[in-house]
Amino acid sequence: MITERAGSLVSTSWLAKRLDSSQIRVLDASWYLPHMYRNPIAEYEKKHIPDARFFDIDDISDHRSDLPHMVPPVEKFMSKVRKLGVGDGHQVIIYDGLGIFSAARVWWLFKMMGHDDVAVLDGGLPKWISDGFPVNDELPVIRDRHMMVDQVLSYLKDVTQVAAASKLGDYEIIDARSPGRFRGEENEPREGLRKGHIPNSKNVFFKSLLNDDQTFKNKSELKQMFDSAGVDISKPVITSCGSGVTAAVLNLGLELIGKTDHSLYDGSWTEWGMSPTLPVSTGDQK
Repeated sequence: MITERAGSLVSTSWLAKRLDSSQIRVLDASWYLPHMYRNPIAEYEKKHIPDARFFDIDDISDHRSDLPHMVPPVEKFMSKVRKLGVGDGHQVIIYDGLGIFSAARVWWLFKMMGHDDVAVLDGGLPKWISDGFPVNDELPVIRDRHMMVDQVLSYLKDVTQVAAASKLGDYEIIDARSPGRFRGEENEPREGLRKGHIPNSKNVFFKSLLNDDQTFKNKSELKQMFDSAGVDISKPVITSCGSGVTAAVLNLGLELIGKTDHSLYDGSWTEWGMSPTLPVSTGDQK
């Protein structure tokens, strides 16, 4: 029986000690950009943490939207998660195949759906393997579990709310994309999007929060990354990125330094950058 809360981030050794517990559910939430030419489902079927289940970010999303992997309706989330054998009372541990990339998105999604007992595996599958812990290709035997959902809508922001925040300055808007994309110097990986960033947003590249082994930097280093980007940490924060995936790495980083009033712009630059009526800035900041 597990009695302690995991927190938002767990080490590979923490998980290894508890892997056989009936209280734990491990989810492989790997997801890749098209140019990476990787198939997360095929990779999962070939190699995953024992008893891990695959959480498909594109499937467990709102297919009524033209935007990619938007937050699914509550009923769909409950149905899909139950079929993964994840229910009330489980500690959910999420990892991905790059280390820290897409797992934070699913961490944020569970939090938004009211399931607080959720954490990301620090360093993900690469660190798990490099630390000598086991993987296999066996698919788990899954039994449906009952999962209640109580949405925390403050975790989510839409384009209207972000546009207002951009004008009023009552939130800090932090963009997780690379500096080149933020400044409008690099093309977007998705066709048809303008280059640049949301006016009055700040840039904290999600990779800047990570060490070389794809684990999170320590608390003081994380604070420094936000401070050096000019983020006023006393304000509530809205995170953004290309399509709402790596933005959640910033949300997790904020959580790790004790900041809880953060939310995520689900449409992110895929929505903002395609709209001709929304303002765009280029260069550094603003």
